[in-house]
Amino acid sequence: MSIISIALTVYDLREQSVKLHHLVESHNSITVSVCEKKAGVQELESRFLVPGDLLILTGNKVQMPCDAILIDGSCVVDEGMLTGESIPVTKTPLPKMDSSVPWKTQSEADYKRHVLFCGTEVIQARGACSGTVKAVVLQTGFNTAKGDLVRSILYPKPMNFKLYRDAIRFLLCLVGTATIGMIYTLCVYVLSGEPPEEVVKKALDVITIAVPPALPAALTTGIIYAQRRLKKRGIFCISPQRINVCGQLNLVCFDKTGTLTRDGLDLWGVVPCDRSGFQEVHSFASGEALPWGPLSAAMASCHSLILLDGTIHGDPLDLKMFEATTWEMVVSGHDFHIKGAPACAMVVKPCKTASQVPVEGIAILHQFPFSSALQRMTVIVQEMGGDWLAFMKGAPERVASFCQPETVPTSFVSELQIYTTQGFRVIGLAYKKLEMDHHTTALMRDQVESDLIFLGLLILENRLKEETKPALEELISARIRTVMITGDNLQTAITVARKSGMVSESQKVILIEANETTESSSASVSWQLVEEKKHIAYRNQDNYINIREEVSDNSREGSYHFALSGKSFQVISQHFSSLLPKILINGTIFARMSPGQKSSLVEEFQKLEEGRAALVTSFCMFKYMALYSMIQYVGVLLLYWETNSLSNYQFLFQDLAITTLIGVTMNLNGAYPKLVPFRPAGRLISPPLLLSVILNILLSLAMHIVGFILVQRQPWYSMGMHSTCTVQNETISKLTISPTAPDKIGSNGVFTSFENTTIWFLGTINCIIVALVFSKGKPFRQPTYTNYIFVLVLVIQLSVCLFILFADIPELYRRLDLLCTPVLWRVYIVIMLGSNFIVSLVVEEAIIENRALWMIIKRCFGYQSRSQYRIWQRALANDPSWPPINQTSYSDMPACGRGVSYSNPVFESNEEQL
Repeated sequence: MSIISIALTVYDLREQSVKLHHLVESHNSITVSVCEKKAGVQELESRFLVPGDLLILTGNKVQMPCDAILIDGSCVVDEGMLTGESIPVTKTPLPKMDSSVPWKTQSEADYKRHVLFCGTEVIQARGACSGTVKAVVLQTGFNTAKGDLVRSILYPKPMNFKLYRDAIRFLLCLVGTATIGMIYTLCVYVLSGEPPEEVVKKALDVITIAVPPALPAALTTGIIYAQRRLKKRGIFCISPQRINVCGQLNLVCFDKTGTLTRDGLDLWGVVPCDRSGFQEVHSFASGEALPWGPLSAAMASCHSLILLDGTIHGDPLDLKMFEATTWEMVVSGHDFHIKGAPACAMVVKPCKTASQVPVEGIAILHQFPFSSALQRMTVIVQEMGGDWLAFMKGAPERVASFCQPETVPTSFVSELQIYTTQGFRVIGLAYKKLEMDHHTTALMRDQVESDLIFLGLLILENRLKEETKPALEELISARIRTVMITGDNLQTAITVARKSGMVSESQKVILIEANETTESSSASVSWQLVEEKKHIAYRNQDNYINIREEVSDNSREGSYHFALSGKSFQVISQHFSSLLPKILINGTIFARMSPGQKSSLVEEFQKLEEGRAALVTSFCMFKYMALYSMIQYVGVLLLYWETNSLSNYQFLFQDLAITTLIGVTMNLNGAYPKLVPFRPAGRLISPPLLLSVILNILLSLAMHIVGFILVQRQPWYSMGMHSTCTVQNETISKLTISPTAPDKIGSNGVFTSFENTTIWFLGTINCIIVALVFSKGKPFRQPTYTNYIFVLVLVIQLSVCLFILFADIPELYRRLDLLCTPVLWRVYIVIMLGSNFIVSLVVEEAIIENRALWMIIKRCFGYQSRSQYRIWQRALANDPSWPPINQTSYSDMPACGRGVSYSNPVFESNEEQL
């Protein structure tokens, strides 16, 4: 068993290592252009690159062999290898600045927009003027983004698996048992006058029997089969040990866009505004184009779309917005160049069917790409022969904060709430005119993003996926908490949570809003109950969410969920750290979260986990291997009492023909298709599992002792004479005992005895019985009968054993060192085995697997879970002041409290757009 397990593990590791080697090696064989100070531009193999080299990128597609900072020109990069993101990412050159502040600090969370990461593919490179794109090598080898990924595969973060720690403890218990057996063996054989070398050999045999080498390997067989089943479904796992974690999941975090909702977006309409307020909604369903103005110009140019082989590629949101304008995208040519547009710029122009558009086109001169942390993007454009303009697009609250206050309608909050509470995705748009005395690349982002004029709201519909609600319902029915972590608007997230079933209609949502320390007051956190009311308004919305100012005492009835934004999460983490665990217990909706805040939130959730990791498959196999060793241990010690033992062929038959085949096939059961509202035992030393092993050991011990004593009390039993397989030996009355020399009885006559024959049959068939009893099916695995190979193996093994038991074949008995016994005694052996099977099955089903019984026992002894999650949950349930609805708390902590902002120094995925 150990050899097979080791071979499978080595084969799997070798296969993964070869694939990983090819993955890592690919970027070392690339030829790149490097500009040297004296030699000029030269071709160089990528493996010779060092930090500081100046790369020259042409317009051809190239895979990046290193991390490099873009200093001139722009690139469109496919970063799918690192992030899985299918949308190309636009990279802009590092801004030129005279300050001594490090470039990463100056760029803040947006620094990744200037870095070409190793392993990504540059699919388009455009120089600013000269046509060449320049980048400085930043990192090479394992210090790159790809190297960091490879390191995480080779050296994954260690996990605290109690399963393996318990396995070691269990092995130590078996070692203790083996020590007792060694002392017993020494006493028996020394008193019998056996030679010292024979005494030592027998004592050492006890260790290999009581502590099977295959026991740790039993924990990996279930993982190997589970990994192969996942592979068939297209799911690959680089750390197989983490598969066991899935058996103890109690919380799942979901992103919203593209996960709970569909990937595609539908443009529902746009709400223009002027200084008098918001105007009527312009719907695109009628096919009527939006009248020309700054708003339509923003929709046509404020995006990061690219043109590849005549096809427009980019974010689905940008695509829908641009398609609604019916404009076209082209690369600036000679006709546009003479009108002032740079030769390398992207140009959007009205199509031929468009009318009443006073401009021939708009050239996109420079981009400040979208960032999840900043929640906005900005472009600098030039109307053909006209003004320079800056357009901003992003989260409405963020866009409004950069606008002139008088241009933001007073009804901004209520108007935004109308659409977000219906689940729409809302984008804010703004613009301003720029002075033409600066080069676009010399303009800083903070210079451009100031004193803007608010243009209006873009309304997009992002519907739920069809499988979202059933999947969440199954998780909730299995008592697995679901949490939404999104970068979208908070009200939109609340609505999606209700529509998806994450928050049921009978459950309440409490909005938590935290404010940072100001000059006049310390940090504060307020709690308000969100109440959903039906309301018919002039915009035909189905409902809206109102924040109640006064709540009656019955607001605490039923369950509740907390909803908060990324800003509030950051403030609470810094100034109200004692509140954070309480909020996480019922925190369900987290909106406007940056990638760093998402990582921090998951880490905070993990601090509340129960820390258990196990699979029923591993437990079943572990129990079987432990009991199999104990069955052999008990049988051998009983035979040692008579200075006898099992022969080599008898050991070989049990180890190979029985245990190995069972070990290979026992774990083939598939997962049960439906989740149940409880999890399997989380530890090997849990009371049910220990009781199961102990009771089955006692049952096997009792059966072996009964068989050992009864065979010695039979009238035909003889210690000095050995019966042979004759026709007369069918009944007691016809039984004949004939003396036979030991060397003619079997391969090793010292093993041949009635005790040996009885103990071997009881132990061998008992191994088959235990495998059937321990092969647990529902509720976590598919029923045993669906494991056809395992059932077939058991049937064949049992048939062979019964055939050997009842067939009088002298040669077979001689090879296995067995003695023929009366048929009636063989029937007695079957009766003992049948009784053991019935009792073992009843114990397993009526006691070990009786969940109701264990719940009663826990209540009787006052047992309560000691996990942090359960401790907080019980404490909050008994706290009459929790949750503090319609209250505001102030912090006495300084602003330098513990912060949880996190930023991956190598790479951070941008998985949430706007």
